[in-house]
Amino acid sequence: MNRAGAEGPADLRLVPLAVAAWAAAACAVGVTGWWAVVGVTVCLVGAVLLLVPALARRLGGAGREPDGPGTSPAAPGWRLRATACAGVLLCAAAGAASAGLHAADLRRGPVPALAREYARAEVEVTVTADPRLTRPRVRGNAMAPVSVVLDGEVTRVERSDGAVHRTRAPVLLIVPPGEGREEWLRLLPSTRLRVGARLAPPLRSGDPFAAVLKVDGAGPPRIVGPPSAPQRTAGELRAGLRRATEGLAPDARALLPGLVVGDTSRIGPDLRDAFEATDLTHLLAVSGSNLSVVLLLLIGRPGRAHQVERGGLAPRIGLSLRATAVAGGALTLAFVVVCRPDPSVLRAAACGLVVLLAIGTGRRRSLIPALAAAVLLLVLYDPWLARSYGFLLSVLATGSLLTVAPRWSEALRRRRVPGRLAEALAAALAAQAVCAPVVVVFAARVSLVAIPANLFAELAVAPATVLGFAALALAQVWEPAAVGAAWAAGWPAGWIAGVARAGGELPGAQLAWPGGWWGGLALALLTVLVLLGARRLPHRGWIAGLVAALLLLVVVRPVPLARWATGWPPPGWVFAMCQVGQGDATVLAAGGDAAVVVDAGPDPVPVDRCLRELGVRRVPLLVLTHFHADHVAGLPGVLRGRSVGAIQTTGLEEPPAQAAFVRRTAAAARVPLVRAQPGEHRRAGALEWWVLWPPAGSGGPVDGSAGGANDASVTLLVRAAGGLSLLLLGDLEPPAQRALLRSSPGLGPVDVLKVAHHGSAHQDPGLIRAARPRLALVPVGNDNPYGHPSPRTLEALRAGGARVLRTDRDGAIAVVGAGRGLVAVPRGA
Repeated sequence: MNRAGAEGPADLRLVPLAVAAWAAAACAVGVTGWWAVVGVTVCLVGAVLLLVPALARRLGGAGREPDGPGTSPAAPGWRLRATACAGVLLCAAAGAASAGLHAADLRRGPVPALAREYARAEVEVTVTADPRLTRPRVRGNAMAPVSVVLDGEVTRVERSDGAVHRTRAPVLLIVPPGEGREEWLRLLPSTRLRVGARLAPPLRSGDPFAAVLKVDGAGPPRIVGPPSAPQRTAGELRAGLRRATEGLAPDARALLPGLVVGDTSRIGPDLRDAFEATDLTHLLAVSGSNLSVVLLLLIGRPGRAHQVERGGLAPRIGLSLRATAVAGGALTLAFVVVCRPDPSVLRAAACGLVVLLAIGTGRRRSLIPALAAAVLLLVLYDPWLARSYGFLLSVLATGSLLTVAPRWSEALRRRRVPGRLAEALAAALAAQAVCAPVVVVFAARVSLVAIPANLFAELAVAPATVLGFAALALAQVWEPAAVGAAWAAGWPAGWIAGVARAGGELPGAQLAWPGGWWGGLALALLTVLVLLGARRLPHRGWIAGLVAALLLLVVVRPVPLARWATGWPPPGWVFAMCQVGQGDATVLAAGGDAAVVVDAGPDPVPVDRCLRELGVRRVPLLVLTHFHADHVAGLPGVLRGRSVGAIQTTGLEEPPAQAAFVRRTAAAARVPLVRAQPGEHRRAGALEWWVLWPPAGSGGPVDGSAGGANDASVTLLVRAAGGLSLLLLGDLEPPAQRALLRSSPGLGPVDVLKVAHHGSAHQDPGLIRAARPRLALVPVGNDNPYGHPSPRTLEALRAGGARVLRTDRDGAIAVVGAGRGLVAVPRGA
């Protein structure tokens, strides 16, 4: 038998057919029905025009010698090309027709009509996917509540006038926060519910549902029909795995169910962010690798299954070739049942079987037709996959493993790289080169640590998956054994989570890149140019080593080197304003690697990055001026990897949910909470400050203002090294600003003013005149919807003699010196 490397050219005949169906389906699901009909008609007419002459020649030439007189040598080639083009058009017509029919289901019936009217109705819904929680996101000064979201299919609609309709329409249910959340999260697919809801149209025309149902109230679900037997079985197996992992370390407890069966209900935002930063998110979803790892136990090492089953468990337990195939099919069926038989799992099973064939036979090139056939059938079955980034990434990754990776692996072996390492490195490089342009389209960033992170994580994927499946099976028959298997699986799962966290915390883990299709095209072009250039460069070993060393420096970004290369932060900085978007985060140097931090911004990632760049490792005090989300939601980023002495807050716990978030986060980190007291004086090294506001007993608006939490902002007067004076106003509104000025009559000119409320138009001119800052700093997000900063406020500050800098245009800002020697060093946006 020929080796894989000795195979002939890859058979690509099915690839154009699959691509045509894919592209046509992607276009058709987003257009109206008549355009889909036009597209199908054009493709069919084109196919007929190409096929009729070929058929006529074949029928008219029946009985004639193939090479007789009058036969053009080019005719057979022309007929083949015409037939191939006709096949492409027919597949495009099939893809467009399937997509058009699926999209038409979203536009007919009572559900879309009610959604256009934003009407309320009583509906019966069949759950079609596992419930999930939305990610908490900051919207202005509030944090969007975490809601339960689930996919479903409406089967019965009762309008407010009593009219009842039977229908079938896919919908998205949003359940607001409330006491019944746990019951909603335990729902299994195929469960039938009755809910009262207000209907709304989807946000985007390409969404695969007819309406969004916002469920009334927050009580438990009203179940009118139990789940099916297969779904109950799958639910019991998944619940058993969750029980078996209860005693594991937090990261392993969260990750193992996701790694084994795609259950990501325990994975928090910080762990998910780490996986996204390192491009390891494919481990959090059900993928073909889950199946191939388990089946690898059955057939053994790559390239050995064709040797009459000389690898794996099959020959050791006496299975014949036919029995091995049946066992593999049974494992695949069990995989689909446990991981839910929805389109994403079916896609993973199909791609996993393709990878399995490659592992078992060693004939990777010949499997391109199998992958193309799988894509073609899946797109025709579920046209919405044609617009799924996950589907695209899965197909590209599988294709790269079948085509690019073997060649690169062979090239590495010729350069004396050990075989196993060459194969793993080639797979990681190929998948990253092919998939990174697609990731850029929707993520607008490039992970610089993806390849090493995937290499290190891959060491633990197989043992974690196998032991996790063992715990899944044992949980139903012998729970102590399941706990033991889960404990063993927790070690490799913890390793994977540790790799993700370590990689994601590196200062240069991610590189910003233009998003959208133009950004993806630019990265793809750059990748091609780099690959072509690398092949032609002399002394590639030395150059590769140099590039690797430079990349390591870019990723690690040692603080001294970063300061030398960028000039930021400047030596001797005493104050810095971080660029955290539409929010506040400021830093006061307290000597060495210590600093007092005032506010944490709306997102943990940018404030953590800013503190790393500033070299801050110790925070004797973190002041949260008030509990609005754009000041406190980034709290985990300040706590990450740093010792924090205490967190100081205002006395007004508004909004209550965000105040509770601060209490929970501080308690988890074992950091005490203290309240700011008016007149309080503190010192840290050469840094000292006074609390000017809020007054004692302040618990609401000031002087009839509607400021609420804003008017309860902790306001600090700071004296830093060298005599630098700063006034940090939080988000005080004009009534509170006037009251502050009355309560502090000696408040004189300061060097630096942190402008209140992101430079909004609501400022007290008297306070600006009294402060007379040399430098006014405005923390504000780029293209924010609030019109911050106000031109009127900026003009008033400049009229008072202040130089105004703003983070949306100037980036992070560091301050050096004091008085006439005051210097502001912007990093640049």
